[in-house]
This record gives sequence, C-alpha cells and structure tokens, in this order.
Amino acid sequence: MPISECAIPVTDMSIQRGVAAFDSIRVYDGRSFAAGAHLKRLEESALGSGIEIGDIFTKLPQVIKDGLKRNDVPKNSVIKAYVTGGDINDRGHFPNPRFFVIFDKLNTPTEEERRNGVALKPNRAGRSFPLIKSTNYLFGLIPLSERDDTFFESLYITEDGEISEAMTSNFFLCKEGKFYTAPVGKVLKGVTRDIVLTVASENGIEIIERCPLESELAEADEAFTSSSIKEVLPIVRVGTHVIGNGKPGPLTLRLHKLFLDNIHRWLDD
Repeated sequence: MPISECAIPVTDMSIQRGVAAFDSIRVYDGRSFAAGAHLKRLEESALGSGIEIGDIFTKLPQVIKDGLKRNDVPKNSVIKAYVTGGDINDRGHFPNPRFFVIFDKLNTPTEEERRNGVALKPNRAGRSFPLIKSTNYLFGLIPLSERDDTFFESLYITEDGEISEAMTSNFFLCKEGKFYTAPVGKVLKGVTRDIVLTVASENGIEIIERCPLESELAEADEAFTSSSIKEVLPIVRVGTHVIGNGKPGPLTLRLHKLFLDNIHRWLDD
C-alpha cells in the first residue's frame, strides 16, 4: 500500500519507548544485496531487544521478494525492514510485535561528496548496546542539532579516546598503509564492513581490528566509512582534525573500486 496510507497505533512500543529494530537492504538493478546477512542481523537485533519474534522471519524473505517484483519499486532502491515492540511491555519482554517493510528511494552521497570526501562531527559518547540495530538514533543525532551543515554525520568517541563507529556506518582509519577499525562487539557487525574486510584481505590491503584512537587522527593518512547505502565513503575531516592532505586517499578509492567490482558476489537471485 502507499506509505501515505500506512499507520501503526500510537500505543506501539516503538513510539512509547523506542523499542524497535530495523535493517536497510540495498537494491542494485532490481536485486537485493546480501539480504540474508541483513535479515539475520535484524533477527538478532530484535531478539536482543526482548522482542518475541514468532514467525516474522519466516515471512520476511517472501515479503521482500514480492515487493521487488512490483513495477512501482525502483530498480535501484533500499528495502527498510522493521520489527517493533507492539503494544505490550511485559517488563522488558514484547510478546506481540509488529513488522513492516518499506521499499524506498535511495538517498546516497552526492558525486561531490564522493569526489571531495566528507567530515564527521565528534560525539563524545559510547554507543549503547552496539550489537543491536535499534531505530533509536537520538544520541547520534544530538551532536548534529547545532545545524552545522559541514558535517555529514556524527562519530562516536569514548571518554578514553577510542573511536568506535559513525552514527550510521563503520569507521576505518589508515596509518602507514594499514587500516584500523573497531572490532565487532564494540561496534555493530556491518554487512558492508565484512565485505570490505574480505576484498581487502584478498587484495593485500591490511585491516587490523582494534579501535582507532582520537590521538591518531593527526597521524592518519586517510579514513573512510562503510555502509550499505554509502558503500565506501572517504572521510577528510573529523571535527577540526584534517585527515592526511584533506583529500580522499588512494587506498580508500581502491577499496571502493574493489567493492564495486565485487558487488555481484553478494547480489541475491
């Protein structure tokens, strides 16, 4: 049905308490990208939120397949699958969830942002429950509320100076030809992150799984973020710290090309 006709009750726990999990699945030329991995992560996020999922995850794959057959769904788009807490809160257990899927247009970085790179705004906080992809992005959005449009999104940095991840993507920092990225558990298990790790390993690009430090920003040669929607996006500044020479780095550009060259390996039939 049209989005304008869709609704959920105001009593749903997604509205009342922010209890909901979601995932976004990229669509390339009518084919979903790593849908199985995304749905598995969504299932784990829902269970980790106390949502009793029942048979939702036996239904979702067919809902997605049926949606992709529709003529009004763009060939290059994004599938957003949600599981909410429903109306009942049994002391942290949610026995009657709702689920819905939105087939939406893509909102990708512009050509200028890809060519010149983007800046991230430091968010002096750790991300709570990083293995759960919750719909509650409030604490990632608050640092952006000052309306400084020079920042693309926020970047979580703990009190100890550890950089974990950006608000909607994983973060990679390069020093002396090696990339560093926070390990899963301190960050969400990014589907695109895993693919980047795979193609990097296959092509002799070393990526070490440990949290980059804020103190290393001044020493960094390049940086990027990864996500399904942004793919591999160059980062040229974090706060006031300019990364390298302030331009997208050669290894970042190479990784993005490797990612694009290997997309077919993760496209669903």
